[in-house]
Amino acid sequence: MSLRLRLLLVIGISLSVLWSIMAGWLFLDMRRELQSVLDNRLQASAQMVAGLIEQMPRDVLNMEPSQPQIDIATLDGLACEVSIMRGQITSTLLRTQGGPVIADVGPGFGTYVRDGNVWRVYVLQQSGLRIAVADRMGVRSALLRDMALSVGLPFAFALIGSLILVWWATTQGLRPFDRVRAALAGRDPADLTPLPAIDAPADLQPLIDTVHELLQRVAAAIRRERRFTDDAAHELRTPLTAVRTHLQVARIALSRGNDTQLVQDSVACAEQGAVRLQETLDQLLLLARLDSNQPSPEAQSTSVAEAARQALAELEPLELDAGSRVSLVEPPGVTEIAAVIPASLLTSALRNLLDNALRYSPQGSPVTVELHREPDLRVRIRVRDQGPGLAADDIPEVAARFWRAQHDGAGSGLGLSIVQLIAEKHRGSFSISNHRDGGLVAELVLPAADDITSVP
Repeated sequence: MSLRLRLLLVIGISLSVLWSIMAGWLFLDMRRELQSVLDNRLQASAQMVAGLIEQMPRDVLNMEPSQPQIDIATLDGLACEVSIMRGQITSTLLRTQGGPVIADVGPGFGTYVRDGNVWRVYVLQQSGLRIAVADRMGVRSALLRDMALSVGLPFAFALIGSLILVWWATTQGLRPFDRVRAALAGRDPADLTPLPAIDAPADLQPLIDTVHELLQRVAAAIRRERRFTDDAAHELRTPLTAVRTHLQVARIALSRGNDTQLVQDSVACAEQGAVRLQETLDQLLLLARLDSNQPSPEAQSTSVAEAARQALAELEPLELDAGSRVSLVEPPGVTEIAAVIPASLLTSALRNLLDNALRYSPQGSPVTVELHREPDLRVRIRVRDQGPGLAADDIPEVAARFWRAQHDGAGSGLGLSIVQLIAEKHRGSFSISNHRDGGLVAELVLPAADDITSVP
């Protein structure tokens, strides 16, 4: 259901119910007042007839019961009957032509059925006279119906006019939404520029601003994704080309049948290319998972030393001598330092830091991993190598995706990007700097867990 239709239904039904209640209230009040006015008219008519009878000659009032009654004409629907009371004997003096017989009606007001019609009767008794005045309820009902129609028609027209005005006002009020919708509907899907200036009320402006911000965020995300896709395609093309080339060389060597060493070398090189391709794909998948807006895993306490040992175990197949070159330094007096981060992500971050330090430092040179528990409830992990370091201009670029200090084909250029993203996702920080004695120092800072055990 559209917003316009919903507003029209809600406001229209509300107005209809309100006007109907008012019309019903007015009708009931009008009927009560009409009945009261007509009853007062009957009473006044009876008193007026009583006054006129008292002015009549005495010989008329002293007529014998055997004398015929006098018939009088009156308005349609109104009847009158005058009787003379002599003890227990009542003689009818005057009565309306064709009117009902109401000689047996008691004093005061009453409603009675006579000759198939309902009559409202008022009887007045004074000075030996009995005066009964009646009007037909059908006439009252017709009068009430005419009055209700005369009042109800303006109410109906007012209600219809109100609904028309509501429709017009709703249409005018929602016109800025239509302009925004038209501006968005008429755009090319690739057009993410801000919306043109739209004349809108102050209440709608926050929505327009939000649409502007959303378009800018989407445009930025698309630019990042396009750049990432182009770089990823380039990075994957290189190992695929190398694998294909070495396999072609191996096939040629096999066709000759006399160059077993060339076949083995080509297959070994193709295997290295496949391993590099797999590493790049794994890094890309992890980076995509971190980049997504999926909720992070539930916070958990992870032992930093245990994650470092797991990272070393995963680096063993790479023939970087990680087991002999990497040393883990923990602060004295502490048996365990824990960080608030999933174990798999901490292991991945440490593996990338160690892989980067081992690859870009001289073969056989040591790599140190230092763990610190800071007073501000932070865990600081420092990975130092003995490599050549970086130029000052290159340090801000180290966490950029696919950036490498040496373009020798080693690595995917994604490791440090992953480390930085993991730190940001878990309220931490990551930095790289040159050590004063040579080499690089990579620092990963994460929130500390509470479960730190001290040596007794």
